[in-house]
Amino acid sequence: MAVPMEDVQKHPAPVQLPIDRVGVKDLQLPLVVRDRESGEQHTVARVDLAVDLPAAFKGTHMSRFVEALENWEEQLSRQSLKKLLSDISVRLEARRAYARFDFPYFLRQSSPMSKAKGLMGYSCSVIGAYEDGQLDFTLGVVVPVMTVCPCSLAISEMGAHSQRSNVSIHAKFKGFLWLEDLIEIAERSGSSPVYTLLKREDEKFVTEAAFAKPAFVEDVVRSAAKGLSEHEKITWFKVEVESFESIHGHSAQACIESSVKRG
Repeated sequence: MAVPMEDVQKHPAPVQLPIDRVGVKDLQLPLVVRDRESGEQHTVARVDLAVDLPAAFKGTHMSRFVEALENWEEQLSRQSLKKLLSDISVRLEARRAYARFDFPYFLRQSSPMSKAKGLMGYSCSVIGAYEDGQLDFTLGVVVPVMTVCPCSLAISEMGAHSQRSNVSIHAKFKGFLWLEDLIEIAERSGSSPVYTLLKREDEKFVTEAAFAKPAFVEDVVRSAAKGLSEHEKITWFKVEVESFESIHGHSAQACIESSVKRG
């Protein structure tokens, strides 16, 4: 007969303080996400999982997070994430459970003039916080754009400095929201989208269009916030913009966070 092994994690903690979040980071697994054009897309995610821990317990059972994920073979969605976090909360006897999925998402672009095709990758995230049977679900994406400095354009006789900027969006919403919706809002907020493949006629078009639409980091964040607040499904958002300045030794940044109130 097997000798029962001691459950050290349930021993009294020497310092009796509750822990807000304890778990595992950087698990990797294949993932299926919704794709507006083709229905679904296969990708690979890095996953963080955690629960709260009462003051009385010394530790949590780390293996149970991995067991829960191994038993979860779902397309990533609000309902499937709720199912995963509910399972984790039961397995670990926790009141709160947390998950974060970070994954690349790809869209096939057409360049503006030649219509040359190229895959563009975006860093995306899904964050879930589960408590008392309720799921708080947040969708995120980081979108590169090009910006032309309005000040440099106004004071220079022969051009202006331009740079790549990242528009980072996190959004809560009702119903279902496509990643493509957030990507399109972000790309419209800069002087120009960023492309994977451009021919000479495309470069000419992109450069001239960008110089016709110069934008400070403040302009970009306000434009993105306006687009997010006007989207009928979004209820809360946080948008952050970082411009990797081409003639300065620092980046420029701006952020707007807001709930969306409907009339």
